[in-house]
Parts: sequence; C-alpha cells; structure tokens
Amino acid sequence: MKIPTQNIQHLTKENWDKANAILLKKTLSEFAHELLIVPIKKDSNSYHIFSPDKKAIYTFEAAILALNHWSIAVNSIHKTIDGKNVPLRLSEFIIEFAAVLGISESLLPTYLEEITSTLYSTAYKIANEKYSSKDLLDLDYQKIEHAMTEGHPCFVANSGKNGFNIDDFASFSPEANAAVKLLWIAGHRSKATFTAIETLDYQKVLQQELSSENILSFENVLKTKGLNAGDYYFFPVHPWQWFNKLALIFASDIAENHLVCLGYGDDEYSAQQSIRTFFNTSSPEKFYAKTALSVINMGFMRGLSPYYMESTPAITEWVADLVENDIYLQQKGFTLLGEVATVGYRNFLYEPLGRSIPHNKMLAALWRESLIPKLAKGQHIMTMAALLHVDQSGTAFISELIQKSGIGAKTWISHYLDAYLSPLLHCFYEHEMVFMPHGENLILVLENHIPVKAIMKDITEEVMVFNGEIPMPEKVKRIHIDMKEPLKILCIFNDIFQFYFRFLSAILSETKTLSEEDFWSAVADCIHEYQSAQPHLQKQFEKYNLFAPEFDSCCLNRLQLRNNKQMLDLADPVESLQFVGKLKNPVAVFKQQETTI
Repeated sequence: MKIPTQNIQHLTKENWDKANAILLKKTLSEFAHELLIVPIKKDSNSYHIFSPDKKAIYTFEAAILALNHWSIAVNSIHKTIDGKNVPLRLSEFIIEFAAVLGISESLLPTYLEEITSTLYSTAYKIANEKYSSKDLLDLDYQKIEHAMTEGHPCFVANSGKNGFNIDDFASFSPEANAAVKLLWIAGHRSKATFTAIETLDYQKVLQQELSSENILSFENVLKTKGLNAGDYYFFPVHPWQWFNKLALIFASDIAENHLVCLGYGDDEYSAQQSIRTFFNTSSPEKFYAKTALSVINMGFMRGLSPYYMESTPAITEWVADLVENDIYLQQKGFTLLGEVATVGYRNFLYEPLGRSIPHNKMLAALWRESLIPKLAKGQHIMTMAALLHVDQSGTAFISELIQKSGIGAKTWISHYLDAYLSPLLHCFYEHEMVFMPHGENLILVLENHIPVKAIMKDITEEVMVFNGEIPMPEKVKRIHIDMKEPLKILCIFNDIFQFYFRFLSAILSETKTLSEEDFWSAVADCIHEYQSAQPHLQKQFEKYNLFAPEFDSCCLNRLQLRNNKQMLDLADPVESLQFVGKLKNPVAVFKQQETTI
C-alpha cells in the first residue's frame, strides 16, 4: 500500500509560513506594479493596504525602483486584524481582494488551486534546497537547472501543476528532479504524422534515440499482436499522460490497435523547468524530448498540437537558415536549438469539435537538438533563469557569479548584454522577428564565468515575424503575425525590459552589486553600440524608438486573473493582451548619448 504521508514531508508550518511570506511579497509587488492594488504611503519607505472590507491591514516596507518595480522587504510584511498580528496566508489575500482583482467567482476556485499548488511547490523548494548560490557556480547545467526556485518572475501563480497528485509531483516535477523513463507508443500511420528537417528521417531519429535492443523489443510487441511495425510510428509520451489521459480518452484507438503501448525506453531523462520537456541524462548528446502533458501550468493546458507539429521542423529550418546566414548574429554567436522532428497523432473522434480544444492536443511529441554537442572546450552553460536566482539565505546567484568572474559588475553586465540583448535587437530591427526571450527560454554560454553567447530554445511555438514581405514557405506562414505598428516595439519594452531586466536590475540594486543607473546605462550603451554598427537601419531606429520616454505596460497577472485556464487566444494572442498604464522608460535619460549616424 502507498504511504499517504510519504510525499508531504515538506508541509511543515515553518515551511508553509515562509512560502506564504515569499509569495505574498511577490503578490504585493506584482499587483502594485500592475496597478491592481494601490498601497498607501505612510512615511519614507513604509506602506499599507486595507482589505476591501476594511477588516485586515497589510503593512510593509518598500522601495519603488525603475519600471514601477516594488522592492519589498519580506520580513517587513505584517497583517493585522483588529490590531492583532495574524499569519500571512496568500490564499486569504486573494479571497479578500477577489473583487478588486477582477477575478470571476467561477474562476476563483481554480485560480486558488493554482496558488495553493505554487505554495506547495515553494515549500518543497524551501525544504529541499541542496546548493547555495555560491555552490552553484561550478556545478553542471542540470544541477543549476533544478536548483531554480522562482519560476516566471512576473506571474504569482507560476508553479501550479493542476492535475498532478502528490506522488506525481515527486515523480515528474522539475523541483523533485526524479529520474524519468519515457513510455513509447506506436501510432498507426493513418492517424500519426512524422515530420522532420531535411537532414533527418524517421529511421535516423529512431536509431539515435533508442538502442537496437529497445527497437527490437518494441517491434516484437507489435509482432505478437500480428501487427506490422512498418505501419506505425514509434514516439515517446509522458508516463502521466498515458495513465491519466491517453489510456482512457484514446481507448477506442487502443482497442482497434491504432495505438499500441510499447513499454519504457532504456534512457533516463530529467524534467526541465518547462515541465513537459526532458533532457536525456543517460546520453546528453541525444535530443531533448518534449511531450504533451494535460495539466494546467501557469494559465495553459500544456498540450501539443499535432497540427502545429507538422509545420514545426519547417519553421525550425527557416528560422535557423535566417540566423545562420546573418553575419552579425554569427559574430555574436547567437544560436538556436532546433526543433528538428515531430510526431503528431490526430484524434478523429474529437477533431470535429475543434482543433484547438485540449482533447486535440493530448498526443504529440517533439525532438529538440541537444546543446551539448555545440559547446567548445572550456565553455560552461546555464539557464538564464539563474541570473534571477536567490537562495534561501538571501544570497543572489548573479552577485556570486560576477564576483567569481573577477571583472567589475558593469563590465560583466556589458558582456551579458552583448551576448543576449544585441542579437535580439538585430532580429527585431533587421528581420522584424521576435522570440519569447525570458529566462527559462535562454541558455547562456560562459567562459571563465563571463557570458560569451546566448542559445535560444522553444523556437517554433513562440517566434513571431512581423514583416509580411519576407517570402515564406506555406508551412512557415503561421509565424507571421499582422501586428499593429505601435505594438511591435513593445516586444522589446515589455518582454525584455519589463519582464526580465526589471527583476535583474532590482536584484543587482538590492544586493548593492550594481546600481540601477549603472545597469540601465549599460543597456543604453548596448543599444547605442548596436545602432552605430548598423547605419542602414536608421529609419527603423527612428520608427521604433527605444529611447521613447514611456511605453504601454503589458500586465501578465491581469491575463491570468481574467482567465487562468486559457490566458491567451492562441489563434490571436495579440488581441488577448492586457495593457494598463504606462511605464517610464529607464533608458530614455541616456538618449542624449546617441551617436549621430
């Protein structure tokens, strides 16, 4: 029998109190940033906010930094009712402020479930911290990957895994980092489609990803059923997906031998921060495997569309060709991890009900290149999310990293910006192409603890091209987005400045590693340097002015509060965005330093 308390050892009052304080700090900060709540200033750095019914009062100390970032001291947060201190509980805060936050009664329970799941995850991370920020400096890529505690820096409910039970969390969550063997299934070619880049075919993928013994045993499974392996495509699925969704929802396909469970592969994998992507720890040079996973995580059901899978390798080839043939991007070492092969299985029963419904995104797989073969001797890699990591003692990883590098903080940041920001600026101004460049989507390559280049991943689902005049193959055209002109530059202002640099600058400032002024001055220097090197783009620089005094603020928590089950309409994501208020542009003050071209 299962031991019912085996996987809840982290749920102690001490851990729960700390998790609630940490996440309430983030909630107050982000909700104030998004103008969902308006704290009242008491004195120079002290603020308070009343619950709408006036029964509870929250007090805290904060400094308001660039981009309206609320830097709150976690130990300064107190809640009182009738003058008496009461424990900090994030779920209570959400219920108290539900009307102010604009979350509907019908969605409130599922949002609270994701909040509780995020608290559960945070308590687990508190109880299971293995490495300090200093320890992480010389550890390998996967140890750093699994030491991360923050998740997406903007979203409050960012670690929910609605659908997992406590055993699933221990078996499959990135936090737990348990070794996972993937299940392989055979999908009949009448319903399954394999697609790959030109240099790959199905047999090459199979022979790389599976041992000959594995392939033979899988073929024997079909043989014993009187089936021909040549009529099927073999591909991996998440074990949770099989036991909880596929065996039930695809029961008809299984009964008719259109789907056949083949068994587990030999290799062990590690779940990445993105939850449904796996790194092969048995053979790191092999592909990442990305699988459909029907749990709700950060406002999305983490499925994979079999229809999108058909165009994924074509998009990879098109974007990679553009990047590889751009001299500037090659000088910067900007690289992509190509999504090189896919299998999508169509559910003919549910398909007439709409291709975008969750039931039609339950069964697909994607193989992504490994970055290990791309590394040169002496290079070290880490997720860019690490730059925002703060350990349980309050020590920031980036401060330790800069100190270890032996160079000054502003010099280090300049190297980082040259590796990260410069290529993204060029993609935007030269090609009108943008990515989703948050921390988890970027891998930094370092030498002697100094960034030298950036590797972009999760390409095909999140790349957008605005330029409608660029010729594209038919399968690639879904990445072209007809976006209104004023919104285009916001892909830099919001996705880079607000959603990432805001937090990086705050951590550097809070730890006295680098002042806000010096950080944003380095960002401005990077922009000036890029613009000086590309005089042919002067009209683009004027049209999309990065030194504008302010920009519209895109509010991510507002998106999740409006619909925590499906934040964006994926058919028209731009129209779903929530813009509230304007933010002062922290590089605008450096405009006078622009070089005349």
